[in-house]
Amino acid sequence: MNTEFESTGDRVVIIGGGPGGYEAALVAAQLGADVMLVERNRCGGAAVLTDVVPSKSLIATAEMMEEIGRSESLGIRIYDSEGDDGDTVVADLKAVNKRILSLADAQANDIYEALVRAGVKVIQGSATLADRDHVNVVEEGGTEYTLEASTILLSVGSHPRELDSAKPDGERILSWTQLYDLDEIPEHLIVVGSGVTGAEFASAYRALGTKVTLVSSREKVLPGQDEDAADVLEFVFRNKGMNVLSRSRADSVKRTEKGVEVTLSDGRRVEGSHCLMAVGSIPNTEGLGLSAAKVRVAESGHIKVDGVSRTSRSGVYAAGDCTGVLPLASVAAMQGRIAMFHALGDAVQPLKIRHVASNVFTAPEIATVGFTQSDYRENSTDIDTVMLPLDTNPRAKMLGIKDGFVKLFARRGSGSILGGVVVGPRASELILPITMAVENRLTVDQLSASFVVYPSVSGSLTEASRQLHRHL
Repeated sequence: MNTEFESTGDRVVIIGGGPGGYEAALVAAQLGADVMLVERNRCGGAAVLTDVVPSKSLIATAEMMEEIGRSESLGIRIYDSEGDDGDTVVADLKAVNKRILSLADAQANDIYEALVRAGVKVIQGSATLADRDHVNVVEEGGTEYTLEASTILLSVGSHPRELDSAKPDGERILSWTQLYDLDEIPEHLIVVGSGVTGAEFASAYRALGTKVTLVSSREKVLPGQDEDAADVLEFVFRNKGMNVLSRSRADSVKRTEKGVEVTLSDGRRVEGSHCLMAVGSIPNTEGLGLSAAKVRVAESGHIKVDGVSRTSRSGVYAAGDCTGVLPLASVAAMQGRIAMFHALGDAVQPLKIRHVASNVFTAPEIATVGFTQSDYRENSTDIDTVMLPLDTNPRAKMLGIKDGFVKLFARRGSGSILGGVVVGPRASELILPITMAVENRLTVDQLSASFVVYPSVSGSLTEASRQLHRHL
């Protein structure tokens, strides 16, 4: 099958080589455009180099530690070198981080090679908009020139938000991009911020053997996530020894002789060896030349886009974290692909937020898609829901899984599946059937009629759908 496309004469310039940028570049090249991608660091962007790939690689190591910790309940005993009962399993953080950075490096190389094979010209340097049709480029070596473009895509990502009273120093006070420089497991890590990033790193480092204190300004961890899921996660955190400080806002963080001291707004002080600041992110849109191209931004600095990634300026598109749509690599990639399909005249459907599956990589994981608990409360007369705890699932029992559940939302009457939540190990894998059901408007009867392996954790999905059938 010949997959080559004739040149269309379109000239596409992409600023930023993260998931939104490189996926857009591959699509545009496939559709026959002349594509130039400008990236100031390396292909893959922060997602590959400092964010998604490194953090999820660290979490994979933490997951293995979790499984080892659960092994005793399965009858597995760990002995020390003298044959006595012992706890000899430790994480070598220097080796872990070396592996993480190696994986990120390999992924960046793979993306670069894929772009080159596709015919994309990759330029290492920085770029700014001169106007609607021109992009100013400064290459890493200092060479300056202007590129003309018929289509421009902005995929410049974001960076960690910093507080003036808690500036990261890369040694004791850290942003999430600086964690991979550590050679030893922190004795006591204070995590400021209980959103997705804070919760994930708090969970991972606790599993690696670190004493963790999580400072949350909200009533519970993971504000904005499914409430039942957040309750389960906070229970697990506390049950496994994490110190969760709810409704506690950090005012400042300072270095001490032995580590760090976090001062809370109520005057309390928390001492630890290290502090991770996970208080949100800021889009990399400052100095991009958006006003010169008449591209509108929100008060937060995010670029405003519609469902097909168009900005307020015709011919200029944007994708990824700089748009503030959803800070997910999968969404950035989809936005980039949609932008090029639209710009180059191919068939396209607008991004549907309701169909986006997301996952919080804690232990246990939390995966969601479609309708939420708050949606249910607002439409309780039209929607039915059921929640099954995983500790009733035979496969989960065999694996020693005690915490977690499966939840489904369905339209009353028609039985159409509107969304769902999975909490448990590998929830990111179990959410796919629910995502497919939401995307394809399947009913609970169709899901319940599907065969599943027995025993399997996924059997809870069909069991939940059978229970919903009785409600409809």
